[in-house]
Amino acid sequence: MPARFRDELAEGLVVTKGQERCLFVFPIQEFRRVTEALSQAPVTQKTVRDYSRVFFASASHEIPDRQGRVTIPTQLRQYAGLTKDCVVIGANTRLEIWDTAAWETYLADREQAFADLEEEVLPGVL
Repeated sequence: MPARFRDELAEGLVVTKGQERCLFVFPIQEFRRVTEALSQAPVTQKTVRDYSRVFFASASHEIPDRQGRVTIPTQLRQYAGLTKDCVVIGANTRLEIWDTAAWETYLADREQAFADLEEEVLPGVL
């Protein structure tokens, strides 16, 4: 993990599948908050059940070593296509781990659209 995130993650973190084939990395407290929010979602909705199953079934609790390194389980590495080089980005209350080539492709595809936004994403905030 990058040095700037190590203190917050020193007590442990949860790695799980994210969207666009990246991995989500949550500090323990944030994972608990997400877990609570998902527990309040109606289990009668198929999308909630499907999301929760994949999200929680792939979740892995890890504790970084002294250098801030964590082991990413094989199934998560395969899901994200992590083979050699990866990128760790900050994404609000979580980190995301991307295969470097996948991140570069994603960014090239989305960056111009981001620059061209003419309407607020969050009215009154951004």
